[in-house]
Amino acid sequence: MISEPSKPNHQGLAMFIRAYLRASTTDQDADRARADLERFASDQGLQIAARYTENESGAKLNRPELFRLLADCQPGDVLLVEQVDRLSRLNAADWERLKAEIAAKRVRVVALDLPTSHQLMKPGADEFTARMLDAINGMMLDMLAAIARKDYEDRRHRQKQGVEKAKAEGVYRGRPEDAKRNAAIVAMLRNGQSWNSIIAATGCSRSTLARLTKRQEDAAGAA
Repeated sequence: MISEPSKPNHQGLAMFIRAYLRASTTDQDADRARADLERFASDQGLQIAARYTENESGAKLNRPELFRLLADCQPGDVLLVEQVDRLSRLNAADWERLKAEIAAKRVRVVALDLPTSHQLMKPGADEFTARMLDAINGMMLDMLAAIARKDYEDRRHRQKQGVEKAKAEGVYRGRPEDAKRNAAIVAMLRNGQSWNSIIAATGCSRSTLARLTKRQEDAAGAA
């Protein structure tokens, strides 16, 4: 819900500041950066009108809260993020799709780690200055999005190398089990909830659900 008054942008349009907060997994706190975004907006003499929080990988284009934010936007609104990688770790093709959606909505992306974008929150710029800021900011966004993608791919590559090395040495044990989530799944199974509802609530895979179901059946048979 929009709870704060809007401000005019340099084109005289109403401007709402919409904060996007993302973390990769439910184990991370997507709201961690909220105070920093609030402080930044306050320093600009503005207020955040709406906040959109989700736990999804930045390498995925399909992020419901991000696209809900864009659907809510009007021309001139600001999409505020802590860092460009909170918005995108996308491959080149998906980044172009997201940029096209942002451009179609005439939304301005402002990131705390991108100083050239901060001027986009200030009203009153003439058309030439505004166009120059848009061009410079677009170039910097592309560069930081490419860096974020490379960092993502490098980390994935290092993880793969680590797994292969552990397997070769006979010490690989696989990904640690999410005991807290699995306990919740087991409780849902005991309460008779359907597989589809459990998957929707927890985000687990069907293979995980099948493994936990079998574990419960084996435990019941041994009792």
